Amino acid sequence: MQELIEYIARSLVDDPTQVRVSQQRSGDNVQIRLHVAQEDMGRVIGRNGRVANAMRVLLRVAAAHDGSRAVLDIAEPR
Repeated sequence: MQELIEYIARSLVDDPTQVRVSQQRSGDNVQIRLHVAQEDMGRVIGRNGRVANAMRVLLRVAAAHDGSRAVLDIAEPR
């Protein structure tokens, strides 16, 4: 699941070197945090959040396939 989000994000942004994905697992729940450069936030979120929502849907499908639940958070890098 982490690789899926990283692949999608690197395809969307201008600076793929700034893309960082971290994953925390707690039982059947998985939290994935995506960090991108501030100037690429608009590309990853999309107009009215459509790109981010599409990424969340794909993540939910992949998680359901593994028998877990997943949440995607998008943030600026630290």
